[in-house]
Amino acid sequence: MRWWDIDPVLLMERELFPEDAWSRGMFWSELAHARGPGASRRYVVAETDGRVVGYAGLVTSGEQADVQTIAVARDHWGTGLGARLLTELLRAATAFECTEVLLECRVDNTRAQRLYERFGFEPIGFRRGYYQPGNVDALVMRLTDPSTSLPGTERGTDNHA
Repeated sequence: MRWWDIDPVLLMERELFPEDAWSRGMFWSELAHARGPGASRRYVVAETDGRVVGYAGLVTSGEQADVQTIAVARDHWGTGLGARLLTELLRAATAFECTEVLLECRVDNTRAQRLYERFGFEPIGFRRGYYQPGNVDALVMRLTDPSTSLPGTERGTDNHA
């Protein structure tokens, strides 16, 4: 993801997450940490015919990574794009030498939960009222050793979202 992707990403963000969409400033802040020798973030976009149809981001700190966001345009649901974006984030976590990846997922987003489970993420707890202003709980999930969930590894397969 680059700065010129922020506007189309914001359109998707507001459509898919109307109650708790990220702001332009949040994306700019994340991208500011995604380049250079001290980079601690990896943000990617997926495009079809010049249109952004998905995006995802990861932040790292030491040996731990956190999936910050994964979004797929509704007209691309069921195409495997979510799995490809997650695979890219896990590759980044492995490149950053992270041994653990965490994420929060809305408790009512069972579609995303199934994707994460296919990659080996396990539920470890809840964050009450995490998503505001809707006061929706988050399911916290963890994956140990992200390199084992990549395609071509024992657990990793070419999953489809």
